[in-house]
Amino acid sequence: MALPSYGKRPWTFYVLATLFTLFVIFLYGPMISVLILSFQGPSAALNFPLRDPSLMWFDELFNPRRVGDVPGAFRRSLPLALITMLLTVVIAVTAGFAFRHRFRGATLVFYMAIASLIIPGLVLSIGILVTARFLGLSANWYTTALGAHLSWTLPFGLLIMFAVLGRLSPSYEEASYDLGATRWQTVKDVVLPIVFPGIIAVALFGFTLSYDEFPRSWLTVGTLNTLPLEIWTMTTNVTSPALYALGTVTTIVSFIVIALALGSILLIQRRRSGSS
Repeated sequence: MALPSYGKRPWTFYVLATLFTLFVIFLYGPMISVLILSFQGPSAALNFPLRDPSLMWFDELFNPRRVGDVPGAFRRSLPLALITMLLTVVIAVTAGFAFRHRFRGATLVFYMAIASLIIPGLVLSIGILVTARFLGLSANWYTTALGAHLSWTLPFGLLIMFAVLGRLSPSYEEASYDLGATRWQTVKDVVLPIVFPGIIAVALFGFTLSYDEFPRSWLTVGTLNTLPLEIWTMTTNVTSPALYALGTVTTIVSFIVIALALGSILLIQRRRSGSS
């Protein structure tokens, strides 16, 4: 009986490897192009080749002379994303624990909470703006835009926490109670360390979805733009490599946030493995 040969790979392996390589190029190629073109010199255009490499367009972002209010847009987008992240974590985690116990109307509340996922963001922003004007409120990034962003981030946070807490066995809490721990000690020392990676995932979703949100911000931020709106304005009014520099900066900020989230997960897992 002939044994199968493990040295020779089937042709399907090479096909899948080629498709995966093309996918990676398609996914990261534009990002790499923007990164390279952000270092264009003063005599360069918006396309290749790269001429007279320089950092002048990064200086143009933080000391604007021809571009829009990028520093102001960043000062609005970053606090908005951080506040949205914090509220998403607090509300999603507490709601996740609440839904572990069945209560009257739980199904209705759940479907109402995730209904905003199927509503177009622009339609939702129009409704929030109309409601704010009816109540005599002005549109600002810290009021109407914050509510619009929460309508987008909270459903994702809830779904993540439902998945995380759904796999949490009640036996861990019962064992903690049997050993004499109080309810607060059980939550702090047993439950939270187990679900902490899920909480980090909720925070990451809350930050990135708010930081990049465009349709729900368009009509709810008022007269001052957030960063996605400022980028859109630059594509229609300004044609300079400063747009590429802004794309590079925002990409770096996103990667920093992802690195902090993954680092937090690795840190908590190392502590848990060291204490076991």
